[in-house]
Amino acid sequence: SFLLQLWDTYSKSGIACLTGEEMGNFIQNLDLIESEDKAADPCWQVKWHLGKLIKKMVSRSYEENLPAVNGERTLMLSHTDEQQPRGPINRIAAHLTGNSNRKNSLSPHIDSSLRRGSGQKINNWESSRKGHSFLYNVELRNGELVIPQAGFYYIYSQTYFRFRENENEDSDLVQGRNPKQLVQYVYKLTNYPEPILLMKSARTSCWSKKAEYGLYSIYQGGVFQLKRDDRIFVSVSNGDIVDMDKEASFFGAFMI
Repeated sequence: SFLLQLWDTYSKSGIACLTGEEMGNFIQNLDLIESEDKAADPCWQVKWHLGKLIKKMVSRSYEENLPAVNGERTLMLSHTDEQQPRGPINRIAAHLTGNSNRKNSLSPHIDSSLRRGSGQKINNWESSRKGHSFLYNVELRNGELVIPQAGFYYIYSQTYFRFRENENEDSDLVQGRNPKQLVQYVYKLTNYPEPILLMKSARTSCWSKKAEYGLYSIYQGGVFQLKRDDRIFVSVSNGDIVDMDKEASFFGAFMI
């Protein structure tokens, strides 16, 4: 009898009404329940009021969070659009280093009458991932980087000049010699018959007769708009004193 009284009390409580069937189905069909079904169900009032409250809270939460959801969705779409490749190639970069093991790294001195720019072009850069060198979606031909895609590129280069005194040279002549003009050129080759100078950096050096070595580095870099199949290369003056040490003489570019 105690169990019967306990069950009777439980069944009359609102909790029993919530466990008789799944509330999810009831809430979804809340507006479709026939009036006679409502009257026949003793738990209907409890379920109906609870269902209305749940639907109201869910609706309010959705409306409050909708701007944030839309904003996040817009941000995600914008971020996705920004990550899309700008063309057939997404990343373009190269870093070429000097190779002191190669002989004749520089081309013969270029005659101005050939309309090929000033100085001596550096032909033999190291690009085979030895040390720090690499090519990524760009090709190297005869010391020239071939641009595969139009865009803005940061181009940079450093040249290392090393001069060693000749022990047999007369000290008076050394002291009175003309100072050396050290120049680094960065050129662009297009369909135009002669190369276009992009950058030039220079300095005048005059080593002391007491110095065993004279060491100078010239670095320059800048952003330039290039077209597909443009070629860029580096030329230097005084090629006989250029030291192609891989950490000191280098040339590179990357698309921004």
